[in-house]
Amino acid sequence: MVLLFACTKVPITNRKQMNLLPESELTSMALTQYQDVLKSSKVITGTADAQMVQRVGVNISNAAKTLMEKIGQSKSIAGYKWEYALIESKEPNAWCLPGGKIAVYTGILPITKDETGLAVVMGHEVGHALARHGNERMSHGLLAQMGGIALAVALAEQPQATQELFSQAYGLGVSVGALLPYSRLQESEADKIGLVLMAAAGYDPNKAIDFWQRMKQATGSSEVPAFFSTHPSDDQRIAEIKKFLPEAMKYYTKK
Repeated sequence: MVLLFACTKVPITNRKQMNLLPESELTSMALTQYQDVLKSSKVITGTADAQMVQRVGVNISNAAKTLMEKIGQSKSIAGYKWEYALIESKEPNAWCLPGGKIAVYTGILPITKDETGLAVVMGHEVGHALARHGNERMSHGLLAQMGGIALAVALAEQPQATQELFSQAYGLGVSVGALLPYSRLQESEADKIGLVLMAAAGYDPNKAIDFWQRMKQATGSSEVPAFFSTHPSDDQRIAEIKKFLPEAMKYYTKK
């Protein structure tokens, strides 16, 4: 059974991965969680920033559809119904849930600076979604905390614990200490996929270096926000991005 689920491959890197959870169930959970977040938050609409989030979101998601079709994995996102929300919060954060539910917090906009910087963030988050990193993290969490029982059983028998595990895996509204940080491998994969997506969407991937350097400077505060905890920025990461840039530039068509 584990081998069956391990047959999936990460886009761009082609790493074989073990995802124990059905994406359809995770997508259903994601929709519920997304709606809950929107109901409990102040969603910004009609402003220049909100329009920018929508614009970049559409460009990145269209690039994602094209990429997945090109590599023969379009079925994996066939059920995605993309949504993009700008949420008022001082927290510098952003995330993408299964099914294409994306949120950007206003607190990260001073770091993204402009539309291209935002494309770096949204491309990176969509990269995590395309690579099913949340599925991997939640699969490991179910194995560690609940003995690897089926998601449906976990939801029926321990709904609160399962919802909390989902929130931890995807970084939704939980304290930094409770988050499950992405591994360096997953971060590297999201970086590479994100660079390809932003390039294919018409944004210069070279600008990703500027963003991650700003991210590195922003981690100098004593209190580390959630995005910085799950997406650590360091010199090695920036060096790896620089190495991958020639490959990403193959997808770049200037707008």
